[in-house]
Amino acid sequence: MTTFNNRVYGAAIIKSINSNYNADFSGQPRKLPNGTVYATDKALKYSIRNFWKDALAEKIFYFKSLSEEMSPRTLDETYNLHFGDFKGKDKSPELRLEVLGNILKCLDVKLFGGTYAGKTNISIHGTCQITHGLNKFTENVIYSEQIMSPFKNSNADSKDSTMTTLGSQSRLQEGHYVHHFSVNPKNIEEDVTRVAREGLTDNDISKLKEGLRKGATYYDSAAKAGTENELLLWVQLKADSKLVLPSFVSLIEVNEAKEIDLSKVASLLAEPHVKSEIEKIEIYYNKSNTKVLSEPAGAVFTEL
Repeated sequence: MTTFNNRVYGAAIIKSINSNYNADFSGQPRKLPNGTVYATDKALKYSIRNFWKDALAEKIFYFKSLSEEMSPRTLDETYNLHFGDFKGKDKSPELRLEVLGNILKCLDVKLFGGTYAGKTNISIHGTCQITHGLNKFTENVIYSEQIMSPFKNSNADSKDSTMTTLGSQSRLQEGHYVHHFSVNPKNIEEDVTRVAREGLTDNDISKLKEGLRKGATYYDSAAKAGTENELLLWVQLKADSKLVLPSFVSLIEVNEAKEIDLSKVASLLAEPHVKSEIEKIEIYYNKSNTKVLSEPAGAVFTEL
């Protein structure tokens, strides 16, 4: 396969209508101290991993799995599930290289990295780094509603109680979460050299793009119904470029008319010292239900 050597900067926008894209442990959409709703990078990565595993049949390492007894597997048990028993001695250099070589076969490890803290200890700096996503819509309206279970509350004091269990669920009325991401193939260069593995390839990048375009929409649950991929911006630099770009989160706006404004991004990419370093700009969205203002000059459009 062809090796991918370019660095990339981009943004993935996730639309959430009457949905809960990323809840905290109380079930509420996550909020910053100033009230702005946000989502962690883990929310987007989870949806992408789930898409790769189910839709593309990829081997995904950092993903929950259950044993035959219906209990979550440990890290070492997950390794054994995918690669069989360990061959090297505990904590030995041979075991570190064995584990490193095997988990780098998994697409999510090659792209997102990971920490292995089991029979050996390894940390891999992934080639794709994703930031928290901020809701750039002008409003952050959260509402809650009561729901009823068909079953009696097992903690009810009276045996004659006829009340079923009550609960609640929370939703964000509308959100447009902007995640910034970057891709740097050199992040795993030393690791793949150590174990004679293939580095980042064009095929890996194609699957990353597909996950960034489809993962959130593909993952459909009761809480996340209404959460969909809205736009992907992909800015690929020339192979020898040393250019560093700022986060696109602060440069992208969503106005009251629900239009995505890329004017600040377009201005940045049009600057001579930036434009000369760019190999290509790609933008993915559905024109039938998404309005984009001020697309960057020269961007190649593709339906999401």
